[in-house]
Amino acid sequence: MSTVPRHSAEPVRRIRARYTERTITVYQAYAPELGLPAARDGRFPVAWKRERMTWIKPSFLWMMYRCGWASKAGQETVLAVEIDRAGFDWALGHACLSHYDRDEHADRDAWRRQLRESPARVQWDPERDLWLRPLPYRSLQLGLAGEASRGYADEWTVRITDVTGLAREVRARMAAGDVAGAAGLLPEERPYPAPEGTPGLGRVS
Repeated sequence: MSTVPRHSAEPVRRIRARYTERTITVYQAYAPELGLPAARDGRFPVAWKRERMTWIKPSFLWMMYRCGWASKAGQETVLAVEIDRAGFDWALGHACLSHYDRDEHADRDAWRRQLRESPARVQWDPERDLWLRPLPYRSLQLGLAGEASRGYADEWTVRITDVTGLAREVRARMAAGDVAGAAGLLPEERPYPAPEGTPGLGRVS
């Protein structure tokens, strides 16, 4: 379990995640009719739309910001999805930034062309603290489509765990003013060794 993070010495962009030698954990939130069967069976059900883009987040607190501690409609079930690092790294290596960046793209047409052809998209959003306030550094969101989305759902997934209870417990401790207790429940996230060429990591801001 982690403690309240220190903000100094944090690079502006970094992937922070819970991971092992083989796997990395990412988070998603779904309506119960999708999330509960996925957690029960350890894989995404047939109803999970593999042709659509899906966004995965290695940051637990960013997921809490996105789903409102599992309170938003259609996001009441929070899943921790443990996936193969080889698949995750493949997606990063075949990804394009979700926005145009003059430091990474020759021009807007080149960016649009890459966006159309890439099976994954990288977006860097402000990391969040326990109050879900934005921090002065950014964490990864990774969008998966086409080949990447199918690989995620049917090949890369190792384990799916329902962590809705954890989300609600952390929120309850924060509401009670027990910040240290809430921080102690957070999954431990460490700097992840992103593969060379990960979009957005070739610059410091």
